[in-house]
Amino acid sequence: MSDLQAKYQRLASEYSKLKAQVPVLKKAVVDEQALQEKLKVNIKEKDQSVRKYEQEVDSLTFRNQQLAKRVLFLQEELEQVSTTKKKNKTKVGGGAADLPTPNSEVTFSHYLENSVIGEELQSKIEENARLHKQVFETQQEYDSQLHKLQEQLSKYEKESSQHHEVLSLTVQKGKSEVEKLQQDKAMMEVKIQTQQGQIREYKHQAERIEDHLRDVQKHLTLKLSNATKVIESNLPFIDSSIADYNSLNLPTHDRKYQLRARELMSQAVNIVSAFAQAFANFCSYSEQRARSISTMESHDHPLSVINKKYAHFLFESAPYFKKLEKTLKEFNEEVGENCFTTLETAVGLQPFAKAFHLAAAYLNKLLPYQQESLHQECALSTCTSMLEAKNKDLSQSYQKLNAVINRLDTYINILGAQSHKSYSHCKRNHKRFFSELTTSVTYLHEAIKDVSKHFNSKISMEHQLPTASQSLKTSDECIVSSLVSLVTSTGKLSAFLSGNQDFFAQRVSYRLRGSSTSDATQHQEDHTNPIVALYRERAVKYLESIQSAQPESVPHRMAIQNRKVLLSSTESKESLLKQLQTFQQKVSKLEQQKEHYMLELQLLKMKYENEIQKVKQLEKLLEDPQKLSGRSSVLSHVMGETSAANTVTGGESEHFDSSTQVTCPLLVIGLIKPYQFYSNRPLQGEPPIFVDDYLRQCPIN
Repeated sequence: MSDLQAKYQRLASEYSKLKAQVPVLKKAVVDEQALQEKLKVNIKEKDQSVRKYEQEVDSLTFRNQQLAKRVLFLQEELEQVSTTKKKNKTKVGGGAADLPTPNSEVTFSHYLENSVIGEELQSKIEENARLHKQVFETQQEYDSQLHKLQEQLSKYEKESSQHHEVLSLTVQKGKSEVEKLQQDKAMMEVKIQTQQGQIREYKHQAERIEDHLRDVQKHLTLKLSNATKVIESNLPFIDSSIADYNSLNLPTHDRKYQLRARELMSQAVNIVSAFAQAFANFCSYSEQRARSISTMESHDHPLSVINKKYAHFLFESAPYFKKLEKTLKEFNEEVGENCFTTLETAVGLQPFAKAFHLAAAYLNKLLPYQQESLHQECALSTCTSMLEAKNKDLSQSYQKLNAVINRLDTYINILGAQSHKSYSHCKRNHKRFFSELTTSVTYLHEAIKDVSKHFNSKISMEHQLPTASQSLKTSDECIVSSLVSLVTSTGKLSAFLSGNQDFFAQRVSYRLRGSSTSDATQHQEDHTNPIVALYRERAVKYLESIQSAQPESVPHRMAIQNRKVLLSSTESKESLLKQLQTFQQKVSKLEQQKEHYMLELQLLKMKYENEIQKVKQLEKLLEDPQKLSGRSSVLSHVMGETSAANTVTGGESEHFDSSTQVTCPLLVIGLIKPYQFYSNRPLQGEPPIFVDDYLRQCPIN
């Protein structure tokens, strides 16, 4: 329903957008039509002027023809006059020519007439030449303009053919997409039908499972009632007869002992964390020293292979000591105030022992590279005999430190193994374990002091050498500070263990169920299971969960009313599903129509833009009245296409507007009816807000 609602809202928003765009397009079309009418009037006026000029040209050509005929006639008369004059001259003698005779008067009059005719002929010839020149120029200009217009016409025809090809391709693509969408729609309908069948099957299965659940609940309630009767009628279960089972019971112990153990554990965590951080810093600063020790020989001296491996192993030191600190903190978090903690129940010591064993193994792997690095330092040309002796002392102190750490690792593993049943020792040996652990920590403190002393004496001699670099001095100072931190932390740890030796070595006063306080031998042989603390935490969580308040039940009247509403809703479900299918079909049809109209609108917009460009070009051409000859066919073709496009745009927009105005209210009415049916039901939780919104967008008359 949410998808359908989103589709309806999206359709309404698109319809409102299109409806807002329609009057703008109508106005643009009307303006374009008015502009076209003006252009038509201008074209008519230009046509009239062209016809007038053509008539003038025709009259001039006719006048030229007449003048040409007149010139020919005059030339013939002139030739006749000249021939008659020559004949008269041959007939008349030289003396008679001096006398004024009537024939001389006639020739003189003819001469005057010939001179007038010649002047008139000369003027007419010049006028005729001028007119021929004008006609030739106009003919050339007309031919050039006609050639340009023919080229433009061919160009426009090519563009129109390209546009027609693009249009046909888009139409084909649209048809293929429509066919694909129809196929997808058919597949989705098939999937919907199969899913509806699966839903019916699942409903039947759920009903069968509910019936089976009721039977199981009845059976379990019957068993529970029988079990409660048995428990109430008989004594509680006591498993103290078997030692393995009795070790799983919670022992009775002194809570003050547990608080003291928690306090000492937090102190030990702080001291060991400081020790681990100091040792990690010592390794990281030793890595820096190993990388800068080659500068003692020369600044360009390369780092040796041993020092490279030594620096690489020192770079890997941080995870070991972080894990050591992390495991001890996790064990401290497990030690609670109400939980009994001994070596037998301290399961969290095993990860700490493993982490310490890994750190000890890492230091054993690191020791040969330390020895070789010191040996290479002795082999340098800048190493004196005194410095070589100090390097040997430092090497021996490193060996002693590793031996002490291995001894400490042995006793830590023994203490961590006490919580494992297969490795547990007798309780009387626990005192010896703690005393040996304290001794090992004391030896560790002494070994680190020796390392610090020998290293200080070594670097005091090294720093006096002229080849000692500033980076080497800085690394040495950092190593000295980390060694001081190690000496301080190991001293605190040694003092802590020796000061609380009595608490660690004392017998823990606890008693298992079924054992008496007077039976000392049985008290010594009692062992509690390491998993007791975990069982206790689970029991506490279970008791907290069952003590939660029960939710309030539904009143009987409300339950009956809800049942009636549910029954009525299930009855009307099929009708609502049918209505939903019809609405989905209508929505799909509307979406197809919308896509079709959107494509048509885009095509019309493209045509409209092309027509605007053509009109602009025509306006440019109409500015020069002498370039309009021979263009009436092109203009009529363009005007016909423009009017056809305008009529198509107006018809499509009106059809889309009318179709959407008719279908949207029908869909809204169909949607309102089922939601009005559920609006007054108490179990329906969907308010018909989107219907009001849709009604505001598509008002119903």
